[in-house]
Amino acid sequence: MPIMFFKLKEPPIIISVGGSLIVPNGGVDTEFLSNLNKLVRREVTKGKRFFLVAGGGNIARHYQEAGRQVIGDINNEDLDWLGIHATRFNAHLLRTIFQDIANPRIITNYEKKLFNWQEPVAIGAGWKPGWSTDYDAVILARDYGAQLIVNLSNVDGVYDKDPKKFADAKFIKKITWGEMLKITGSKWSPGFNSPFDPVATPLAQKLGLTVIVANGHDFKNLEKIIDGEPFKGTVIMPFNIESYFFDRDYYLGKKGGHRVKHAESTLGAFFHDIKDFLRAFYIKIQLNPKTCLDVGCGLGRLVGWLRFFGIEAYGLDFSEYARSMSNSMVRKYIKLGDATNIPYPDNHFDLVVTFDLLQHLDRGEIRKSIREMIRVSKKYIFHKIYTRENLWLKFTHQPDFSNVSLFSKKYWDRLFSSFSEIGEVRNVFRLPSFFETKYLFKKK
Repeated sequence: MPIMFFKLKEPPIIISVGGSLIVPNGGVDTEFLSNLNKLVRREVTKGKRFFLVAGGGNIARHYQEAGRQVIGDINNEDLDWLGIHATRFNAHLLRTIFQDIANPRIITNYEKKLFNWQEPVAIGAGWKPGWSTDYDAVILARDYGAQLIVNLSNVDGVYDKDPKKFADAKFIKKITWGEMLKITGSKWSPGFNSPFDPVATPLAQKLGLTVIVANGHDFKNLEKIIDGEPFKGTVIMPFNIESYFFDRDYYLGKKGGHRVKHAESTLGAFFHDIKDFLRAFYIKIQLNPKTCLDVGCGLGRLVGWLRFFGIEAYGLDFSEYARSMSNSMVRKYIKLGDATNIPYPDNHFDLVVTFDLLQHLDRGEIRKSIREMIRVSKKYIFHKIYTRENLWLKFTHQPDFSNVSLFSKKYWDRLFSSFSEIGEVRNVFRLPSFFETKYLFKKK
């Protein structure tokens, strides 16, 4: 029986609710609030936990403008306080709606953490002048271990310019924090309206957070975001994790990852060779497949060792650099391709494996990739995943911003259990989750 060192709770999801969604044009949008209520409660039954941070929106801007019209110039601190109180009014409405499942305290001082937070929902509002509710949401992510902030707006995501003013505004699907700052600028002013404001952006970048900006009126889309399905919206992240991210610098360890480098190091090459030799030996002894596909194979070392043991192994990776650096004897067995569209027919391999791949995929790509691996496998699917419980890896790895889906084991348990085509094989050797998280599935 595996040793249980401790139990980790599911990290909360932070939803920043734009004030203009709550009170769009002077009147409260009860339809929006009813839909939000139903969705949050439905997700809570699945084990999800939420921070809902209320913005001020139009009601804040109406009060700020009214003050200007009456007395002319108003200093920024007073303008900010008008906005802060608007957020608190909206937050109290959310607290009333979720009173049976929410913490009784509305967070208005982010220096004081919730004591022994047990409820599935907590509500936040504005704090102090100079800080936006986007910044408050980032503080919550830092203090409570959240990996995802969903910023609900009245637009579909981030555009290169205001889509309400410019018909030719282009929608941006993925953007880095550095690129985001170029759009928002670096200065905050009371009433500032942006998909994610310039005060919060530098801190989110420093913390390596992922933020999704999406339309708050599309609740089916919001449910997809929460459940890790493909969605419509903009993903703001520390790096643009495309194929070119996994280049020479990545394998040299300059972008995080294992402290023992893959490339340009005799010791590093030897270490990773031994690691992949042991993995191949384990696969041979435990499963002895005739054919195997390694998805996200990197430099292809595992493919080479599997072939050494007489297994007809192939690799798939989307990094051209990784394939070009692979051993020439192995390279012909490696295809360039994407885990969401594996270029092999159904039921083609006895075994499909991934080692530390799934946490590198965007949330919206994970389910589709798993489904593809099930499709091309005719018997077994094996996954080793870096999860939050693997604290041992903090000693052996540097921070790796390409781990954009670093979740708890509970998240993966729930996700894999939703695929009726596979069943988990439990009578295999596993180290405690302090060291590793791995799954072996068999097609039904």
